[in-house]
Amino acid sequence: MTDSHFPDKDTILAFIRSSTTPVGKREIARAFKLSGSAAREMLKEVLRDLEAEGTVERGRNKRMAPPQSLPAVAVLLVTGVDADGEVSARPLTWNREGNPPRIFVLPEKRSRGEEKPLAVGDTLLAKLARINDRLYEARVIRRIDGEREGRILGVYRPSADGGRIHPTDRRHKTEFLVLPPNRGDAEAGDLVFADILPAGRAGQPQARVVERLGSTDEPRAFSLIAIHAHGIPTVFPHAALREAELAAVPALMQREDLRDLPLVTIDGADARDFDDAVWAEQDSAPENPEGWHLIVAIADVSYYVRPGSALDRTAYERGNSVYFPDRVVPMLPEALSNGLCSLKPGEDRACLAFHLWIDRNGVLIRHRLIRGLMRSAARLTYEQVQDCHDGRPDEAAASLADTVIAPLFGAYARLAAARAKRGTLELDLPERRVHIDERGRVAEIAKRERHDSHRLIEEFMIAANVAAAEVLEGRTMPGLYRIHDRPAMDKMETLRSFLAEIGHPLGKSVDLTPGHFTRILRKVEGTSHAPLVSEVILRAQAQATYSPDNIGHFGLALRRYAHFTSPIRRYADLIVHRALIRTLGLGVGGLDDETLGRLAEIGEHLSGTERRAAAAERDAVDRYTAAFLADRVGERFSGRISGVSRFGLFVRLDESGADGLVPASSLPDDKYDHDEAAHALVGQRGGRTYRLSSPVKVVLVEADPVSGSTLFRLADSA
Repeated sequence: MTDSHFPDKDTILAFIRSSTTPVGKREIARAFKLSGSAAREMLKEVLRDLEAEGTVERGRNKRMAPPQSLPAVAVLLVTGVDADGEVSARPLTWNREGNPPRIFVLPEKRSRGEEKPLAVGDTLLAKLARINDRLYEARVIRRIDGEREGRILGVYRPSADGGRIHPTDRRHKTEFLVLPPNRGDAEAGDLVFADILPAGRAGQPQARVVERLGSTDEPRAFSLIAIHAHGIPTVFPHAALREAELAAVPALMQREDLRDLPLVTIDGADARDFDDAVWAEQDSAPENPEGWHLIVAIADVSYYVRPGSALDRTAYERGNSVYFPDRVVPMLPEALSNGLCSLKPGEDRACLAFHLWIDRNGVLIRHRLIRGLMRSAARLTYEQVQDCHDGRPDEAAASLADTVIAPLFGAYARLAAARAKRGTLELDLPERRVHIDERGRVAEIAKRERHDSHRLIEEFMIAANVAAAEVLEGRTMPGLYRIHDRPAMDKMETLRSFLAEIGHPLGKSVDLTPGHFTRILRKVEGTSHAPLVSEVILRAQAQATYSPDNIGHFGLALRRYAHFTSPIRRYADLIVHRALIRTLGLGVGGLDDETLGRLAEIGEHLSGTERRAAAAERDAVDRYTAAFLADRVGERFSGRISGVSRFGLFVRLDESGADGLVPASSLPDDKYDHDEAAHALVGQRGGRTYRLSSPVKVVLVEADPVSGSTLFRLADSA
């Protein structure tokens, strides 16, 4: 082996980084066919240099890996199980700075009757494979028996023998004893992090308080619980804050001047940031009769957040903003998210804007992306715009009714027609809105209303997202697509069986499109089957994710789609902005070479942070909902069965949309079989059947705001 054939330092580093597990000198030498004492000495020298530079770390077994890497085999603590059964974990011990990498546990192969699925707090020995520097997959070797170990989030309550910690996780039923020396500075009702200790002589599990987070008497603690339970970063590094504070609106220079155009923002009344503005006019071009010219202007976050900056690093770590009933955990510091990147009326703002031209059928026929400077003409709400369209304009909307709002609805009508023609999946699913009063208490929980003004903005945003994807694909520029796969084969077979059972067969020879589902939904509209069919079709769908490999968006019936319209709150959109800037030569802030090589990894990371945010938001709403119901224990409610499992029924209340469990043990005396295909529990003796989406009357048994758990019993089972 001659020096000329010896791999350079970057090549060896790339090999170490690409390995799913830490590697030793022997594996590196074998990979590069290094032999002889001279080559071995050169390799030792390179590895010493890499270690000194901090680009690799040497483990206890002298194997090399990127910094903060995990060993090939480790003891893990299960920290989360989402609604789809996906299990996340962390190392049982972590003594380094910062948060440990995220770990997703691959499903175990279990036969019927074998041990229960993994739950939060379980400890296991697992083989780890590194996907990237911050993400691992774990394959379970074996579970570790005995008392669960690790760290819990809970509420401290004093007791005669010291204190108790009640875990906030509803799946963790154990209370932990806190002896006086282990109390720290915790006071009654405090939310605390605690390390689980070995059980005492009497078998009572114990814990030691390690961090006090604040009092749960403050209603806003419910969001705080969700934030900490899901590991959502809340503190911006000083360097990122400084970069945000020093930012300023750019001069016009090469930008297109849109400041005289009456672009308007349309958002919810409770919106905290405004990152998109719209405008429309009839197209005057003779070759496009009855066509429309639209502009969708989006805050130019890429101008302020450059690749590799402190702002960029913290935005990537967060992945997206997280929205709670009482607060937002933003992706970017306030100086940007509520300042320079929020399209406030009357203020100059940097933007990226798509000029979009659609024909009389609502088909996007051409587009042009520009970098501009705009000045919003008005901040409007969905309700204002809808009332104006319906002939009831308020003072703010009246002056814009004919020149701005009417043209927007004219263009929307064409886009809506095109959507209907291509046959998208139209699931009109109710969304809960938690209204918090001035004292931080839950004043109301109601379904969010949806108007044509909401759909107008959705269609404008979809058109811009399609245009962004077309630019990337047309210029073969790598980027991140928003992809949504067809339903999995096993879910489709279950769905076909169910639809056939209720008289709406979906033939196996059908080349499935979202339009097939929408036609079935229209057939059952207004019937008793409608809520059930909607739920079952929803559960059959794949989850949308981010990827550099475009497979299209099944639900929207689109061949290409990329998120472009929310770079304040989604890092994926920022990546798309940078890719467009680079490929179109629009100036500074384009996609860098280092990011180009990591797009698959970035897509996985952002899909994960999106799931994390959704889970945290659900948890917070569940806790606020439980607090809203806590004073109504014993009351009777109407609802529908929203889920069926072998251990009980999930019921969603008609009044508030609150979800809770009716345990199988509380059902009328019988032994119940879980019919998965029919989404039902069926009594073996009496044949009594509880089916998904059936109406029921329930009595509230328990509502625990700390854990967010709500328990019911059927009103006729007393």
